[in-house]
Amino acid sequence: MTAPRSWMNDDLRAFRELARTFCEKELTPHQERWAENKQVDRELWTKAGDVGLLCLSIPEEHGGGGGTFAHETVLFEEQARSGDSAWGVSVHSGIVAHYLNSYGTTEQKNRWLPKMASGELIGAIAMTEPGTGSDLQNIKTRAVRDGDDYVISGAKTFITNGAQANLVIVVAKTDTSKGAEGVSLIVVEDGTPGFRRGRVLDKVGLKGQDTSELFFDEVRVPAGNLLGEQEGQGFIQLMQQLPQERLLIAVTAVAAMDAAVAETLRYTRDRTAFGREIFGFQNTKFELAECATEAEVSRAFLDQCIERHLRGELDVQGAAMAKWWTTDRANRVIDRCVQLFGGYGYMTEYPIARMWADSRVSKIFGGTNEIMKEIIARSL
Repeated sequence: MTAPRSWMNDDLRAFRELARTFCEKELTPHQERWAENKQVDRELWTKAGDVGLLCLSIPEEHGGGGGTFAHETVLFEEQARSGDSAWGVSVHSGIVAHYLNSYGTTEQKNRWLPKMASGELIGAIAMTEPGTGSDLQNIKTRAVRDGDDYVISGAKTFITNGAQANLVIVVAKTDTSKGAEGVSLIVVEDGTPGFRRGRVLDKVGLKGQDTSELFFDEVRVPAGNLLGEQEGQGFIQLMQQLPQERLLIAVTAVAAMDAAVAETLRYTRDRTAFGREIFGFQNTKFELAECATEAEVSRAFLDQCIERHLRGELDVQGAAMAKWWTTDRANRVIDRCVQLFGGYGYMTEYPIARMWADSRVSKIFGGTNEIMKEIIARSL
């Protein structure tokens, strides 16, 4: 039995009902079609904007919901519970919008955030490159100042929302003579000459999520699209925002564990073998008892991290611990649940198989779990 969530209140409980209804109606029925198309329907974004589900923790003065990270958490939990892994709302609302809100000028916020909240604009952030992976200090994309513009050249890959995005925050080198201090964040808008999209990538899991290659061929953007007061602040900005990104991954990992245990419990109670329900076998009971306990322990740590984040106290090391622990445990729990389904657990028509394939990348994106351990070790 799940313990009460320490950060929940009546407002969030009411919001959970709205989020659950939306996810069950607008996400669950479309999974197969989105997987075939490798992206969600464009109209999903405006539908979510109409009911106020985008940019939940962005201030109302900039078109957002005026809520907190707790509101985002509730939505992402309900998304996972609904069986959806296609909609890139966590990147749009939980990551991109917060870069703009934290580092954008008043003019930038007024120009972009209200349209992100309405679903008119879809946001993406382009960090990873074909040759760099987690090594953001050594990116090859360049942004050269030319009068009142920046000219951006380079390639990015594994970009969530890449094919649909109207607004892309590009991580680029504005000073190639420096490492981390030469990195800047610059916004590129859809339709800018030289900005083009490559393939929507064919992934092992997250089949319905738009994950794309992006190319920048001498893309000229106004110098006013720089995020921050001056060049060279990009790496610090990334480090300041990555804890929230990693906490978002942890939220989804724990929700996936809960969903997997619930799905497996239903299956083992409904299916029989050797004249009895599968749940009646001691091995099944013990496996599910351990999986449920791992999920409960992970949720307790996650809730502690959410509380710290709501107080502005979650540090880089704490977020790395949460990301590593929960994604590692989610992969282990979901794999054990697949085993209890037998052969059916390997069939993609069963949700547990999709959960298994979807969860694997959680140990890779947002910084690999090996990088998380490096970050944690620095604080020891």
